[in-house]
Amino acid sequence: MGMKNHEIVPCSLIASIASLKHGGCNKILRELAKHKLLAYERTKTVQGYRLTNGGYDYLALKALSSRQVVDSVGNQMGVGKESDIYIVANEEEKQFALKLHRLGRTSFRNLKNKRDYHKHRHNMSWLYLSRLSAMKEFAYMKVLLIITYFYLLLLVFPLALHSNLK
Repeated sequence: MGMKNHEIVPCSLIASIASLKHGGCNKILRELAKHKLLAYERTKTVQGYRLTNGGYDYLALKALSSRQVVDSVGNQMGVGKESDIYIVANEEEKQFALKLHRLGRTSFRNLKNKRDYHKHRHNMSWLYLSRLSAMKEFAYMKVLLIITYFYLLLLVFPLALHSNLK
């Protein structure tokens, strides 16, 4: 909520959104920063906290865990210019691949020219752009799954039977 309109979210805004007293909020924020889930930043105009990639990943894993989609996280399978891929498992120990989008790495700074989800906006958070990238890829994968399933239904059907050939 706070990072939708702010790159750096002031402590007072975090305290009001979280309905916490200012002192208690600062203690929690320092603890989160110690674990590198948040980063403290100070500019000429504002001082506050920024969500890190690790914090964003933690929130995503917490949401997937609460929906009982992911139960455990395993080894890292790969690192690319746009994402990191990990092995995860559900409660039945069935394994899946989890792709964490990481737009904004130094090797992928030319985003405006290569991707359309930036559109005509001037300033956007790399975390938000990573979210847009993940949403777009998820939509494409759902369509691809439907098309693949449809063609498998069309391709695998009995055509004719003659002795041992079918």
